[in-house]
Amino acid sequence: MQWRFWHLGLCKALASLQATWNAFSQPVPASCGQLLTQLLLCGSLAAAATGLAHRWLVSSLFYSLQSSAIVATVCGFLVFLGLGLVPPVRCLFALMVPTLGTEQGRRLLLSYSTATLVIAVVPNILANVGAAGQVLRCVTEGSLESLLNTTHQLHAASRALDPVGHAGSRGLTLKPEGNGSTLRLHMLKATQQILEDFSGLESLAQAAALGIQQVVTGLFLLGLLVESAWYLHHYLTDLRFDNIYATQQLAQRLAQAQASHLLAPPPAWLLWAARLKLSQGELLSCLLRLGLLTLLLVATAVMAAADHVAFLLAQAAVDWAQKLPTVPITLTVQYDAVYTVLGFVPFLFNQPPQENPFLSSHSSYQWELRFTAAGCHLLPAQRPRAAAPLVAGALQLLAGCTLLLDTYARRLRHAIAASFFTAQEARRIRYLHARLQRRYDRHRSQQLPLGAPSCS
Repeated sequence: MQWRFWHLGLCKALASLQATWNAFSQPVPASCGQLLTQLLLCGSLAAAATGLAHRWLVSSLFYSLQSSAIVATVCGFLVFLGLGLVPPVRCLFALMVPTLGTEQGRRLLLSYSTATLVIAVVPNILANVGAAGQVLRCVTEGSLESLLNTTHQLHAASRALDPVGHAGSRGLTLKPEGNGSTLRLHMLKATQQILEDFSGLESLAQAAALGIQQVVTGLFLLGLLVESAWYLHHYLTDLRFDNIYATQQLAQRLAQAQASHLLAPPPAWLLWAARLKLSQGELLSCLLRLGLLTLLLVATAVMAAADHVAFLLAQAAVDWAQKLPTVPITLTVQYDAVYTVLGFVPFLFNQPPQENPFLSSHSSYQWELRFTAAGCHLLPAQRPRAAAPLVAGALQLLAGCTLLLDTYARRLRHAIAASFFTAQEARRIRYLHARLQRRYDRHRSQQLPLGAPSCS
């Protein structure tokens, strides 16, 4: 009983979906119920398009909330009018879904995933490299300042001993060779040049990421629309285009014409639309393409790992620079000069000579060794954006799934176009019937007995 209950519920749900689809694909509604259903579906699609447009304008194009709301509302209203009044527009929107499962859809998905990854990862890696370069600059500048300060203090101490040195005809001379400010300026220019190079790369990457982010979503949707429009145009204008499906309508026409023998055996190019089994050639092609997608997934994982490594290195460098201590130094210089008169006389009596003080000097110098410059601000390390690699990986996995669903997506696309344009599908079935008849006649003529009598 429970199984029958679920079976009846599923049958009712499928019947409701079929009725809804029939109402949506009708060029002119046949009843008020179909009209209401069609308006509700068109309004829902227009509302979804309005929300997506508003989100895109605010997050990608950085429009204000008021401007984006106005533009998104106008776009949603135009979409509603197009869906409600122009049946081919409804067909285009419906064809966009199976188009994602075709080769063009896979290209769009992979392009969007690559753009998403580049937008989020590359600027973040450059920002972390810039933070590490800022640590190098601050440490270099602080160490150089401490070295010059130490040299200056030692030179001051040596100058304080100059009078003593002159008095004793000896001198202590300590001075830096060259110009200390020139050396400091040269080192600062070198580190500043490195930082400017990385900053230029980061700015370029951010500008490129912003431009790509502003364009890639629009191109993604535009590509789906163009591909769907291309398919619909060829479906309506070329009877041979994608006319390789053995549908229920074809089987009914052959049965009415008593020509079911045309499908015994069926040609290799004819696909049974109702069968789910894939051929060995289709499976092999899917496996080869899945191998290429696996390489792309590995490249995505490598980029995400490089982003994390750059963050960890930058964070370790910044933490190390912040923990560098300040070393206080105190230099005490004490000089006492004494003299003796006839010092050998007490020595003869084994007595210490009497020392008379001549000069006494005592100086103290204090300074600090700083390994990071006081006016140099360290940049924080930028944490990796985990969402971007996950989104890129999910899109690549979706592209991998479309490989297995490629055949079914093509069948679904044909079924959607056939449900919107029944008259054109009838003409295509007549053309396919004639093609099968010509094939049968050609094979029958080739299978005549070799020993048949000739007319000569």
